[in-house]
Amino acid sequence: MSHSRLPHQRRSRRYSLLIRCCLLLVTVLISLGITTPSIGQYSVSAIGTVDVVPPEFQLGQELYLENCATCHIPIPPSVLPRQTWQQILQDSQHYGTQIEPLVDPARLLVWNYLRHFSRSMTVAEEGIPFRIERSRFFRALHPRVEFTEPINIHNCQTCHPGASNYNFRLLTPEWQDSP
Repeated sequence: MSHSRLPHQRRSRRYSLLIRCCLLLVTVLISLGITTPSIGQYSVSAIGTVDVVPPEFQLGQELYLENCATCHIPIPPSVLPRQTWQQILQDSQHYGTQIEPLVDPARLLVWNYLRHFSRSMTVAEEGIPFRIERSRFFRALHPRVEFTEPINIHNCQTCHPGASNYNFRLLTPEWQDSP
């Protein structure tokens, strides 16, 4: 009995191999500095992200921004715990909106980026925060800020005018010299 694969299995395997080769090529080109990932008109190296992103995570960051920043301000991974990001990547119900979840290998690249730049928490003690106002990491990043409005993803630009371009280092004048 022949153990040959069916034609659709061979095509699927070839497609998977092609995708992996393309991702590897892009990663190598980025790490050699031959190309820089871009988000719309902004290159990742030129925007003011909170953390410097090593080459091995830049493609994951780019995919995160391509898939998330098209609908809302992209939240830095450090604002929410790792467990929240993991749930968000797996759930097709995204804050009241039905979305098509990412599929591998893009999902794995985004997950590696989010996992590396977020922190883990003890779920038993706190529960998984699905809103930034419930995240102790968000509060730790904003220790002196007294919020006059309910905290949500849409009012980040009040203090971070570059938030829509993933630049959370740019602050409004009243916060420029804050420690």
